[in-house]
Amino acid sequence: MTILVTGSAGHLGEAIMRVLREQGRDARGIDIKASNFTDRVGSIVDRDFVHQAMTGIDAVLHTATLHKPHVATHARQHFIDTNITGTLNLLEEAAAASAGAFIFTSTTSTFGDALRPRPGRPAAWITEQVTPLPKNIYGATKTAAEDLCRLFHRNQGLPCLVLRTSRFFPEPDDDEARRSAFDGVNLKVCELLYRRVDIADVVDAHLLAIERAAEIGFDRFIISATSPLMTDDLCALRSNAVEVVARYVPEYCTIFADRGWRMLDDIGRVYVNAHARMRLGWKPAYDFRRAIRDIAESGEYRSGLALKVGVRGYHEIRYRDGLFPIEP
Repeated sequence: MTILVTGSAGHLGEAIMRVLREQGRDARGIDIKASNFTDRVGSIVDRDFVHQAMTGIDAVLHTATLHKPHVATHARQHFIDTNITGTLNLLEEAAAASAGAFIFTSTTSTFGDALRPRPGRPAAWITEQVTPLPKNIYGATKTAAEDLCRLFHRNQGLPCLVLRTSRFFPEPDDDEARRSAFDGVNLKVCELLYRRVDIADVVDAHLLAIERAAEIGFDRFIISATSPLMTDDLCALRSNAVEVVARYVPEYCTIFADRGWRMLDDIGRVYVNAHARMRLGWKPAYDFRRAIRDIAESGEYRSGLALKVGVRGYHEIRYRDGLFPIEP
């Protein structure tokens, strides 16, 4: 099987290429940027380039995208070109090549305003049944691309699975208030409770999706770390997350205290990965409990793969308010 990996110079694309090469599998990386993991340089917006790249391909892992950090620096048309037209080009060529699997890397950002409960309301319990309410061009174009995947499965019979990944990037938070209030590692460890995933687990989900695509046909999956939190906790999470988390993982209190860390006061959403674990057979290894245990033993909570990939960044320069500007 020959696997095409789009976005091979990015966080996830590089991680996938690293694992595929280590496993001795036949993988072809494409990206608009040259890298040690990019075999062919070109744009997925270029139909001729996509056609040539698809030669001999049996499965596609489509991670290439314009991300949320690009919202303030790229025109909306660029998002449409890359995230929609680029995906369409790949789908059409994959269908023409009779590929056995097309795995689309989407994002939990598609849920948009559904992730923000009103003041006084319980935290949002986010499953695949929640209707996306995109709040920017990034979310809107990723949602549209998901629908293209569904359409190609329906009309062309192309097995397409959509993986809505939560945060796995190591860069500082895009919220200035949180960057100011929390140590960066402290915040990321907290996020494993409700909206973060280790990149090693994301890679595993993609490789499982290739294996299951033909059987499943089409489906959407939330790819996020397994949370210890339950639906009965949703009210208390908005005002007393400290005590809620302590009930499930009491040892976190000592680890946090030793490092001068603190827990979030308000957790407004929880991503639920049960569907991916049940239908894909996905077994994410990294979660909040493991992070607390690993920090106690070694001081490091991330996978070896996450450490190898490191910080990628999204722009060539560093902006005054962080690694990227935020759309007003």
